Amino acid sequence: MRLLLVEDEERFAATLAHGLRADGYAVDVAHDGREGLDLARTHPYAAVVLDIMLPGLNGYAVCAELRRGGSTVPVLMLTAKNGEYDEAEALDTGADDYISKPFSYVVLVARLRALLRRGGAVRPSVLRVGDLWLDPASRECRRAGTPVRLTAKQFAVLECLARRPNEVVAKIDILDEVWDQDYDGDVNLVEVYVRALRRKLDLPPAPSAIQTVRGAGYRLVGSGA
Repeated sequence: MRLLLVEDEERFAATLAHGLRADGYAVDVAHDGREGLDLARTHPYAAVVLDIMLPGLNGYAVCAELRRGGSTVPVLMLTAKNGEYDEAEALDTGADDYISKPFSYVVLVARLRALLRRGGAVRPSVLRVGDLWLDPASRECRRAGTPVRLTAKQFAVLECLARRPNEVVAKIDILDEVWDQDYDGDVNLVEVYVRALRRKLDLPPAPSAIQTVRGAGYRLVGSGA
């Protein structure tokens, strides 16, 4: 899943982004409200982690502009303040949840998982493609009822395909969704993860779940029940 973190404290943002990436998320970082709003309007993020005290536009204004434009992306607001009026304003401007600094990283990730589980208006919380079952919030995967252990990045690649079942997804689209905007490596890295997924998913007698469409990309197909 690709997240947007909008936080002006650069060291704090770097630490938080590092932790989220280690947990398997792709994370884009903005350090002011206008940049964050532009990124949120441009990319289909799974969620936005948004600080309230920002230069340019504050978090309230960013969230309000997103909602005014019809965005349903889940928003978790961060604030150094701690008062019921600040919390109420965060919710009134369209945030889905809030957490006050200082906070536990474990708690923040749990709140984020809960938002992703609810998924917004257009994102199903559990994905099913034939006999393949994925829960993005808990990072669980099963095929034909059998649990499949995946790394965080493997799961992210599979989720990208599962959100577009039976469609051809180009390598560059997978790269754009699963890796953050700072990645400038070889697009063929996607092939490495697809091969690893096939080794784990395609246990006989199950047919291959991921098809290669030569020159176009990959397609996750449903089989079984």
